[in-house]
Amino acid sequence: MHQIPFYKMIDGNEIPAIGFGTVGLRGNAGTRAIMSAIDHGYRLIDSAYNYENEGTVGEAIRKTSVPRQELFITSKLPGRYHGYEDAVKTIQESLYRANLDYYDLYIIHWPNPIQGKYVEAWQALIDAQKWGFIRSIGVSNFLPEHIDTIYNQTGVLPALNQIELHPFFNQEKQRQYHKEHAIITESWSPLARAKDILENKTLQSIAKKYNKSTGQIILRWHYQLESISIPRSSSPIHQKENIAIFDFHLADEDMQQINRLTTANGRLNNQNPAEYEEF
Repeated sequence: MHQIPFYKMIDGNEIPAIGFGTVGLRGNAGTRAIMSAIDHGYRLIDSAYNYENEGTVGEAIRKTSVPRQELFITSKLPGRYHGYEDAVKTIQESLYRANLDYYDLYIIHWPNPIQGKYVEAWQALIDAQKWGFIRSIGVSNFLPEHIDTIYNQTGVLPALNQIELHPFFNQEKQRQYHKEHAIITESWSPLARAKDILENKTLQSIAKKYNKSTGQIILRWHYQLESISIPRSSSPIHQKENIAIFDFHLADEDMQQINRLTTANGRLNNQNPAEYEEF
């Protein structure tokens, strides 16, 4: 089993440097996949209200032999519940669904700037943290201007921002902003569209050099960018492979080669947080 490093967040809590994504994992098969991931050493489990699988995550937690306090469980607030009262109730509902006393991290899934209620949602997370429902609070898909807004209005910065980040869209400016504000970066879709990226000649060449899989090279790249990746796989073989990235180091020239794969319009589904609305 691989020893996963931790990052310390702005609130003093620690978060594993790689996690397990659960989108699409539901029911008995989903529970088995999450339990398998935990058995292979994953401790950060990422879910969301809109994944409709918080109950599945909770069942895996209940069935695993790993103590709850050793796990780091995340969920996310959907856009339709950004109003303060709705947000508070939804956080409680998330806990009920998973049968948990607290979430280690709860984040706003998208800012939904057209709706414009994300400051209310953020205040609900701040209060839920004070009440002990959540240990750390963060955001997802927030641009610097959205983070500036919530900080200016509440005085509280998010501990983490989960953003689309992969070799085709490396988010250099956003990551720099996070670094300047001591915000942890977390990558969703870290392997992008698997087929496109795993067959990329540059990445294949680097993988051959290190005698690693292309997926391991990409996940190591995330780690060296100091971004937490949350790959998802139901396959025990891939689960083990994805976590085996801490026994080698990518040279600077290889990191730069991967960074050069990025493009200005590299978002997978053109979901620009400046205008995209997710409910």
